[in-house]
Amino acid sequence: MFEDWLNETAEATGRPELNLSAEQQALVLDLAREAAHGIARPAAPLTTFLAGYALGAEGGLDRLAEFVFDLSAAAREYEQAHRHDADGGDSKSEG
Repeated sequence: MFEDWLNETAEATGRPELNLSAEQQALVLDLAREAAHGIARPAAPLTTFLAGYALGAEGGLDRLAEFVFDLSAAAREYEQAHRHDADGGDSKSEG
């Protein structure tokens, strides 16, 4: 059912070439997980949308793994910085 939905979505957008492979699906889902758990749940669909939009502007999925790696790292860094701030620490004074 999931695969069928992705095929339908790619067709409905007029971009059947964007039907994601299993590896690409895993990358996008990993990015969504990082954003949802590291930032906030609403960040997941918005982060994946922005990644997709940026990839679309470049013409395709060639850099998907790179985008996911970079955005996942940014989400982890954001989470660590804000968790430290929430704990009352001053992340700027650490060294």
